[in-house]
Amino acid sequence: MKLSAGLKTTSLLVLGVVLIILVGVLSVLYGTKSISYSTVWNALFHLDGDNIDHLIIRTSRIPRVAGALLIGAFLAVSGALMQGMTRNYLASPSIMGISDGSVFAITLCMVFLPGASSMTMILYSLAGSMLGAALVFGTAKLLPGGASPLSLAVLGTIIGTFLGGVSQALATYFQISQNISFWYNARLHMMDPALIKLAIPFAVVGLALGLMMARSVTMLSLGDETAAGLGLKVTVVKGLTMLSVVILTGISVAIAGKIAFVGLIIPHITRYLIGQDYRKIIPFSAFLGALFLAACDLISRFVNFPFETPIGVVTALFGVPFFLYLIKTRGGGQT
Repeated sequence: MKLSAGLKTTSLLVLGVVLIILVGVLSVLYGTKSISYSTVWNALFHLDGDNIDHLIIRTSRIPRVAGALLIGAFLAVSGALMQGMTRNYLASPSIMGISDGSVFAITLCMVFLPGASSMTMILYSLAGSMLGAALVFGTAKLLPGGASPLSLAVLGTIIGTFLGGVSQALATYFQISQNISFWYNARLHMMDPALIKLAIPFAVVGLALGLMMARSVTMLSLGDETAAGLGLKVTVVKGLTMLSVVILTGISVAIAGKIAFVGLIIPHITRYLIGQDYRKIIPFSAFLGALFLAACDLISRFVNFPFETPIGVVTALFGVPFFLYLIKTRGGGQT
């Protein structure tokens, strides 16, 4: 028996919340260091500042899972917005060079403003995201056929690789490679709770803007001409949508470094589950993205236990086959 659309949506939402809670609890309970359940309970409700295990729970595991949930949601929403706006199944912040732009800007900040505040880092990361997006989409407009889905993906990869290469060259020349390595290879176990708090206001703005644009993005996904025929101001909507993407990607990179494939995989799964209406896709992508990245983080602790595997390796185990599947079946075709 088929479920009604409303019941299906509600069921998926409840299941998502339950799974997020389960993964969150497991992430706090388990890690490379074995900590008893009673100690975890006491760390949560009866903190002893002199107890190392309590401090691990409070200052490492809880911020880590909170950061993973938030970043997963931000990147998934960014990917969904990009895919809807460009009608490109291959669009995502990591593939389109936006994440690399953030890392590039953070590198410049660390070179020329050593000791910069966390807020300065966030602002540089946001500016870098904007730079990456401007370079990719600006170049696409200058090239014949540059706006096609596959061309955009190729341009994004090329420009992202270039920005990443320049970033690493600068880091090596100015001898800050060790300091900047966090942003090249995301390490969720080094999450800074203070940085997460600073990023929250930006995240609220980015998510609110994305939700406001959801109905318009649904219209854009039908094609620019169709959307314009329905009275949509295409240029304005695309600009505001990209602003949301830039904000969400920029703060994600500032908090935890570059993490690939979340924004590519999750929107596809979401559309498969709930359809093509971005008023549902955006919030559900946030739920699924949070769940996916938190689960990947949990897996990363046990792939090579007792050593931690970089989160990018785990997301790539899912993302690379999925990317190749999209290339084979859709060839970067439009949504």
